[in-house]
Amino acid sequence: MAATAPSTRSSAPAPDEVLGRVTLITGKEEFLGERVVAGVREACRAHDPEAELSETQASELTMATLGEMAAPSLFSSTRCVVIRQLEDLPDESVDGLLSYAADPAEDVALVLVHGGGQKGSGVLTKLRKVKSVVEHRSAELKPSEVAGFVAAEVRRHGGRIDREAADVLVESIGRDLRALSGAAQQLVEDFPGETLTEDRVKQYFGGRAEVKSFAVADLAFAGQRAPALEALRWGLDTGLEPVLVTSAFAGSARALARYLGASSSMRDNELAALLGVPPWKIRTIRDQARSWTAPGVARAIRVIAQADADIKGAAHDASYTLERMVLTITGLRHGH
Repeated sequence: MAATAPSTRSSAPAPDEVLGRVTLITGKEEFLGERVVAGVREACRAHDPEAELSETQASELTMATLGEMAAPSLFSSTRCVVIRQLEDLPDESVDGLLSYAADPAEDVALVLVHGGGQKGSGVLTKLRKVKSVVEHRSAELKPSEVAGFVAAEVRRHGGRIDREAADVLVESIGRDLRALSGAAQQLVEDFPGETLTEDRVKQYFGGRAEVKSFAVADLAFAGQRAPALEALRWGLDTGLEPVLVTSAFAGSARALARYLGASSSMRDNELAALLGVPPWKIRTIRDQARSWTAPGVARAIRVIAQADADIKGAAHDASYTLERMVLTITGLRHGH
């Protein structure tokens, strides 16, 4: 039966854990899945600096293409082959893939990435029964697990953090794991050798010189266009990561959408639990909600998702992308 391994490991696997084996990645949390892919590639290159890396979409997989990718090249016998979107594997290629998985090439690390959901679940069931398959589950974390992820990321970079400080970081940035990982690394690098406390985290994300990404979002959703743009530009000039900004905007939009759909009889502590925000944030969201409609928030969510995709796709000018997002968001109030 296939083994299951954690997808949050802090170091690359040993070469003998991936070569001659099949690494199966399942789940919707792309950040955790990509970390596993990177670890397998790193292990292959550690074994052979000239190892060849290749990837393809499962929809394009045939036994001929799999044979070509798994065969030794002219330059190296070690290869890492990544097959993405396993859920789109053609029916006629299933038996061939299972046959390969049962007897994988000794110097090849095959990585299969399934995006989660029911599509292709039959193939997963069969793969899980194969001894050479090691599964890494990258399911979305529960809200109660995110602070633990932050603590693990800080340890990954050689630091330590109090639980209260981890909670504050999540409250400040939101639940985007990529953004939280980047923030954890920044904190460890800026405060080397220190235990990160609640005061330290607040100090780092407080003040004009190191403007908080969620402060930009609050200003934009409140319709304060000029202050939001000023805060954004200042933040980017002082090293604020663009992905932290889109993450903060996404968190604000989700909280606003949930608030608009909540019962008017709910108390603030109940609303805070529903929205996934600290209680002090409810007043800010309540003030913002007076100028927003559900259709307006829905459009805002689409705008933010597009900006986030543009930035993660290496947009030529991230600051222009973010400024355009701020201008659009401030223009969507009152359902416009």
